[in-house]
Amino acid sequence: MSKTVLITGAGSGFGALTARALTRAGHTVYAAMRNTEGRNAGRVADARAYATEHGVDLRTVELDVLSQESADAAVSTVLAEDGRLDVLIHNAGHMVTGPTEAFTPEELAAVHDTNVLGTQRVNRAALPHLRAQRKGLVVWVGSTSTRGGTPPYLAPYFAAKAAMDALAVSYAAELARFGIETSIVVPGAFTSGTNHFATGGHPAEQTVIGDYEARYAGLMDQVARRLADLAPADADVSLVADAIVTVVDTPHGSRPFRVHVDPANDGSEEVSVVADRVRSDFLTRIGLDDLLAPHARPRSA
Repeated sequence: MSKTVLITGAGSGFGALTARALTRAGHTVYAAMRNTEGRNAGRVADARAYATEHGVDLRTVELDVLSQESADAAVSTVLAEDGRLDVLIHNAGHMVTGPTEAFTPEELAAVHDTNVLGTQRVNRAALPHLRAQRKGLVVWVGSTSTRGGTPPYLAPYFAAKAAMDALAVSYAAELARFGIETSIVVPGAFTSGTNHFATGGHPAEQTVIGDYEARYAGLMDQVARRLADLAPADADVSLVADAIVTVVDTPHGSRPFRVHVDPANDGSEEVSVVADRVRSDFLTRIGLDDLLAPHARPRSA
């Protein structure tokens, strides 16, 4: 059955690929991005051209995850145009690289704002509608860094992704009785096919970078090369989009709680299997095992 989907950060990378893949699967997709009339006007035009060429329902909507007003307006636009919202996909994110000490607290807060608080703003805009209809799906695009291999010089991003994962896990239980399902899709380190590394930020202060460069010369380039070397030749970022399509197309109530897409196999899946089992066992022990799956919508609803 066709669903109406809102995906954040859909101008490029995982988001753009997923938006297109979902439309090819027959869904109506709102590809959300900021500055649709400015910096991202070209991406809006690309999405419109793609929809025309492939005969799919791909739309764009202005959404800046740093603004509650923007999130509210985006969800209102979806509901006004389509009359429904079935799936929310948290994909927007921002990466920064560099020695952790070099980042100011304000710079760390900015990364947290995009990757964590941005999801909260969009949730506060969208969840009232999903709760009212007593059915829906929230997909969180995480990172294997939260539980797997963690190379240096990426700490602000890793910390934010870990916080987002913790938020997603808590939300899963809190939304279950409203009939809202949660799936966390966990990509590994794809060093090509996305703009994460190309558009990533760096510390504004340069005072300590020289000391680190003396001991860790060229470290970020080394990390990128070695991550690329770990990935099989056929590891393509489209695998993430394919995984999300599979989650969306899976019948409600039987979707996986967590899906790893990690060709390099950095160990995250192994750790997550244990962590998610502990979560399940604990909720069962305290008599809250009904929170492990979405409740069915009442017949009278």
